[in-house]
Amino acid sequence: MGQRARRDQAAGRPDRIADDEGLYFANRTYAEVARMIEDPRPVVLLLPVGSTEPHGPHSPLATDPIISAEMCLRVARALRDDPDVQVSILPEIGYGVTRFTKAWPGAIHIEEETLLALLVDICVSLARQGLGHVVIVNNHFEPEHIKTLHRAMDEAERRTGNVVGYLDLTRKRRAEQLTDEVREGGSHAGRYETSIVLAARPGLVDEQVMAALEPMPKNLAAEIAHGAKDFVAMGLPKAYNGTPADATVDEGRQSLVTLTDMLTQQVRDLAAGTGGRDTPGLYIRV
Repeated sequence: MGQRARRDQAAGRPDRIADDEGLYFANRTYAEVARMIEDPRPVVLLLPVGSTEPHGPHSPLATDPIISAEMCLRVARALRDDPDVQVSILPEIGYGVTRFTKAWPGAIHIEEETLLALLVDICVSLARQGLGHVVIVNNHFEPEHIKTLHRAMDEAERRTGNVVGYLDLTRKRRAEQLTDEVREGGSHAGRYETSIVLAARPGLVDEQVMAALEPMPKNLAAEIAHGAKDFVAMGLPKAYNGTPADATVDEGRQSLVTLTDMLTQQVRDLAAGTGGRDTPGLYIRV
């Protein structure tokens, strides 16, 4: 039994949701949220974000939010009984600024101002209740999407006085901790992302199709810097780059370990008031 469960049991309030379901904010009652707020440990809420859009003919449309959600789950598990912080996972936002994949069926785009307003409203609403520590966990990297996330974080901080946490995987120091494919200019439905989905939600990858995909080596960062506005313009006819045929569960698990470690530190820094938000990285400056 963990420390939190022992405390609740001693107070006559055993945790009624002892498994992973208890890690999700929306699964709790308002009385349980009130006890979270009253607890002297700061509450950090993880907000998974990603785009519903094509990720090659092999990986699900939900690839980005799947990766974000898995990161959140692993961090919340690791910190469930932590003496210094409480962590809970907010309902995910599975829509983003999504123009690069507009040539294929399944892309769901929302405008920048829509995303901005939604994120700011969420953060402000929570802050008014005493839940001021939110970390946006994003794995969709279109420049305008990332720019909008930073605008939302800036506006939420302006309105609440609270820093909104963010792990920017486009920053060089972050990318250097990940795989070769990421270090060489980014991945969209390539070996890196497909490996993570294989590790997190294996039944959602069409492995027969994946195995037959030819390499599409493209440096996405360089293409974006040169002005490309979608994957067709980059010469990616099937909405993927890199080498998804080489994806493995083992690589996905290792990437998730690295991502979880980085996000855990962001959570701790935000709770301690010593950081928690990366400044904009490779794809955009705001």
